[in-house]
Amino acid sequence: MISYEKFGLKEVINASGRMTILGVSKVSEKVLEAQRFGGEHFFEMSDLMVQTGKFLANLLETEDAQIVSSASAGIAQSVAAVIGEGDIYHVYHPYTTRITKREIIIPKGHNVDYGTPVEVMIQQGGGTVVEAGYANMCSAEHLEMMITAETAAILYIKSHHTVQKSMLSVEEAVGVARKYDLPLIVDVAAEEDLFKYTQAGADLVIYSGAKAIEGPSAGLIIGKQQYVEWVRLQSKGIGRSMKIGKDNVLGFTQAVEDYLAHGSESGKAMKQRLAPFISAVNQIPALEAKIVQDGAGRDIYRASVKVLGEKSARQIITELKEENPAIYTREYQANNGIIEFDVRSVNGLEMEKIIRRLQEIMKKRG
Repeated sequence: MISYEKFGLKEVINASGRMTILGVSKVSEKVLEAQRFGGEHFFEMSDLMVQTGKFLANLLETEDAQIVSSASAGIAQSVAAVIGEGDIYHVYHPYTTRITKREIIIPKGHNVDYGTPVEVMIQQGGGTVVEAGYANMCSAEHLEMMITAETAAILYIKSHHTVQKSMLSVEEAVGVARKYDLPLIVDVAAEEDLFKYTQAGADLVIYSGAKAIEGPSAGLIIGKQQYVEWVRLQSKGIGRSMKIGKDNVLGFTQAVEDYLAHGSESGKAMKQRLAPFISAVNQIPALEAKIVQDGAGRDIYRASVKVLGEKSARQIITELKEENPAIYTREYQANNGIIEFDVRSVNGLEMEKIIRRLQEIMKKRG
């Protein structure tokens, strides 16, 4: 019997969001069923990858698709793909000096740490990082001025982690890529729209399998067939150390199918679920709660709790994690005295546990 107790683990209430450090998402019974089928049967793996890719490409109205182990692996393999351009020597010698066209241009404000720096994945793929613009601004012109004969691709990161202020749009990045005949890789790991970015003209678009899609640990690369085929070739190269199992391939494919059929929880529904939580938190002395929208403009709403008393936001965040169950929150604004609660993976009973824990913490002296 599997349990938290068997391994000496604490239960976790995930009010942080779809975060890798907590295992990202819960999966549905249908996804578990697909994973079980994968686990109980054998396949010609190369054929499995091609056929699931075709199936997903058809669903997503794009030329081709490749399932990988994670969005991070998707960045590394996409970078390797556009550098090698299908050359088999490069696949076996990804860091060869024979190939010098390795520069990957990225807006400076997109070179962030999301658990590891974006530049690490670029370098793992054999790319040389070239930052364009500044931490608080990057325009199409800033991208253009960094293009050289050694430029292999442009990489754009669409994420709440990145700088939002004064940044060029994906469409503007597409314009630069087309003008200079360069591939554009767009990482949209946590985004919910599976059509928007390929339709905007991006050549390779990368998604996390376990975030908005709520699948098992996986990543998805979709886009132009030639580029996706080059990515698929990386399974014989750097992709070998990033391979994904047959169970997760089928589980993820099922998750995409379900996601397209049913979507994810709407912002309106989140606000309705949040209302009683906000009301209860506002009854706790020294806490002031309100509903806020996701900083990157997604249809995601969270509880924003301002700490007004003797305790600091960081103290409360730490104390929430200490007991069993451990309660994880969003910590990005702790330095401003704010704790955010993402309820997408939190049920009503867990919300009650969070409220009780906050009441206990706030009763104690700082």
